[in-house]
Amino acid sequence: MTTRQPIPRGFWPVWTAVAVDMLGFGIIIPLLPLYAERFGASAATIGLLFAGYSLAQFVFAPIWGRISDRVGRRPILLVTIAGSAIGSLVLGLAGSLPILFVGRILDGASGASVAVARATVSDVADPSQRPRLMGLLGAAFGLGFVIGPSIGALAALGSPSLPFFVAAGVSFVNLVAGIFRIPETVRVRTTASHGAGTRALPMPVMRLVLLTFVGVTAFSAFEATFALLGSARLDMTQPTVALAFAGIGLVLVATQGGVVGPVTRALGETNTIRLALALNIVGFAVISYAASWGTLSPGLAVLALGQGLLTPTLSSAVAGVSPHTAGVALGVQQSAGGLARVAGPVLGGTLFALSIPLPYVAAAGLTLIALPIVPTVKEPALSG
Repeated sequence: MTTRQPIPRGFWPVWTAVAVDMLGFGIIIPLLPLYAERFGASAATIGLLFAGYSLAQFVFAPIWGRISDRVGRRPILLVTIAGSAIGSLVLGLAGSLPILFVGRILDGASGASVAVARATVSDVADPSQRPRLMGLLGAAFGLGFVIGPSIGALAALGSPSLPFFVAAGVSFVNLVAGIFRIPETVRVRTTASHGAGTRALPMPVMRLVLLTFVGVTAFSAFEATFALLGSARLDMTQPTVALAFAGIGLVLVATQGGVVGPVTRALGETNTIRLALALNIVGFAVISYAASWGTLSPGLAVLALGQGLLTPTLSSAVAGVSPHTAGVALGVQQSAGGLARVAGPVLGGTLFALSIPLPYVAAAGLTLIALPIVPTVKEPALSG
């Protein structure tokens, strides 16, 4: 019988820093489109504003990861937390649309530190508990995003720019706390990380990165079109759509916080990834034809369960096969996810205009094609 190991020292400060950082992110995101409209932004411009964030992540995630392999995780985490504070402050002080773009790009470049946070967890985790800790870190993302919009809505009652100042204040407090609490976790800095780029990454990592791109593309195509699906088939209102997304978020948090560990211990990382992809295929397929809550709800639940298993397990597997260059490997993975968050909504919106079920049929098809790509990774030994 296996026993659950205690959480390693240094994990909770990083977890808290990520949760608070995502709290600031969650404060801003729901309000940004309406805020941008005050500066004359069209729907297309607002889309570019969101795409700018993802493109900045695409560029900077491998850079932050590579630097963290060389100089350590702590300074990069502190610099990027400071960057989030500055980005939010720029948004609050913005007097024109170009300044809004500057703020979002700063936020996106700073948000690319997610890979560094994951690498930090990989540094402190025993291999057998790495998937569980990656899941807990994923739950921190979810909790911050679930709580943040409520704070933003309350702050918006004061003024349209107040939520952005609140988000900046949250990030500044996070920075001060991080200076005292975030540990350095890189114990041995090898010359292997110097100059490491995508060409230096082993083939299993590149296959996992490709799986990440496919998984995020499919899921973000769903995210971008779900409100349209709900309105067309079930006459959903905006509050109903928001509640549905909140429910999906809660399932994601519960899965990442409590299910990933037991499932990976029972099945191993490789089979957990396969199970997660299979669940996503079923979820997308059910959603594609759902015309009632009785059909749609199980489809959403299965999809959220699959995505909740997939994301942290992929990150754990990437870290496991690149132990000495975890920062750059996880950075490349996050970069792929950022690019997918640009491609997914474009693909989903284009296909939805042709036929309502197409985005979800295509998402299921992409995920099915991805199944043979899953590499067999060396499974960590269970500690007893």
